[in-house]
Amino acid sequence: MEPITIGVAGIVLLILMLVMGVHVALALMAVGLLGNVLLMGFNPSGWLATGQAYYAVATSVLITIPLFVFMGILAGISGLSSDIYKVIGMWVGRFRGALGVATVFSCTAFGVVTGSSMVTAAVFAQVSAPEMRRYGYDKRLAYGICSSAGAIGMLIPPSILIIIYALLAELSVGKMLIAAVVPGLLLALLFSAGILIIAWLKPAMVGGVASIAQAKATWRERFAALLLLWPIYVCAVIIIGGIYGGIFSPTEAAAWGALILIIITLVTGGQKRWHILSKCGLQTVATSAMIFFILAGAAIFARFLMLSQITPSVMKLIFGMGFSPVHFILIMVLIYLVMGCFLDSISMLSITLPILTPVVKAMGIDPIYFGVIMIMAIEAGLITPPVGLNVYATKGVAEPDVTLEDIFIGSAPFFILFLIAIPILIAFPGLITFLPARLF
Repeated sequence: MEPITIGVAGIVLLILMLVMGVHVALALMAVGLLGNVLLMGFNPSGWLATGQAYYAVATSVLITIPLFVFMGILAGISGLSSDIYKVIGMWVGRFRGALGVATVFSCTAFGVVTGSSMVTAAVFAQVSAPEMRRYGYDKRLAYGICSSAGAIGMLIPPSILIIIYALLAELSVGKMLIAAVVPGLLLALLFSAGILIIAWLKPAMVGGVASIAQAKATWRERFAALLLLWPIYVCAVIIIGGIYGGIFSPTEAAAWGALILIIITLVTGGQKRWHILSKCGLQTVATSAMIFFILAGAAIFARFLMLSQITPSVMKLIFGMGFSPVHFILIMVLIYLVMGCFLDSISMLSITLPILTPVVKAMGIDPIYFGVIMIMAIEAGLITPPVGLNVYATKGVAEPDVTLEDIFIGSAPFFILFLIAIPILIAFPGLITFLPARLF
């Protein structure tokens, strides 16, 4: 059997296993190992798979993943998210849609201490959605804001997905993290504008003008409240400022950020501080192990694609069709949007990057520019049915009268805003490439 035939059969088998509900890491490993056995024989493929799995996870840069996961979980459990929402609500003020705008910027600020959009969405579905509903927000819009704005947490450093993309594409983690800052802020501004437009067109959906009680505070109280967010400032200086200024590597920044939050928890956590740290540790181990398992499977699958000549064949096909870089990017955005209906973000990258990375480089596309756009498309897919994971994370903590259908409907306007943000980034690549070019 020809190698290319084995490669195509392997991809079909992978799709079937995913449709049947097999965990993506196990599916990648099984297909990659079976394909390599057919191509190389049992013993060589066994040694190859062992080496690929080991070197996929045995790198110091991957230390950032459990550290950033730990920071996000700890920030959510310790109550830092509530402080963020309270302070930003005071500064946003009182106008129609103010609570929604406060939620968007709270998710953006929370992104400094977490690298997960699902964690951000779930945390603020508990913190801000009930508050919005108390002031008359439509339940669909309230939870739709939380599930959608959670995606901003995956763009503001630290970002687990960006780190994984950088590792799979063999790029600088620091450059990738910095490149996503402006797109993350752009998305926050578009979401805020969208909420204000909804408030203008359908004022009943955002209740009255009243906002959270703290929004009535004096200017002196507002400035004093900023002190509550000192952990955010410290983490921002360490993670973004440290990487931006070349003081820390991403790994060192992650370690310092985690240490700061641990110290804060020990000092302010009271009698529950050890319980909080223990709970965060267990959740971090479970989440990190899942991510490493997927990365190991992706490495085995990537080598299978190379041996079966799938990757070179795809490159020849794309070049033969005469796609321009912009057309290629648009097609990939569409593919990722569709994949987001069925797969989680890490799985999408693990499955596609082994094929796409050589194509992107051969077409002369900046892989950092390409990566940020694809991550934006992936995040948009996480609020689309039937398997929008941000929506499921929000539903898991939502009030009893809120259904999955409600959250999907509430997220729909923000999906449209994603579709506006992506062409803006494609048309103005400097929004992505400016900071990395200046810093590195």
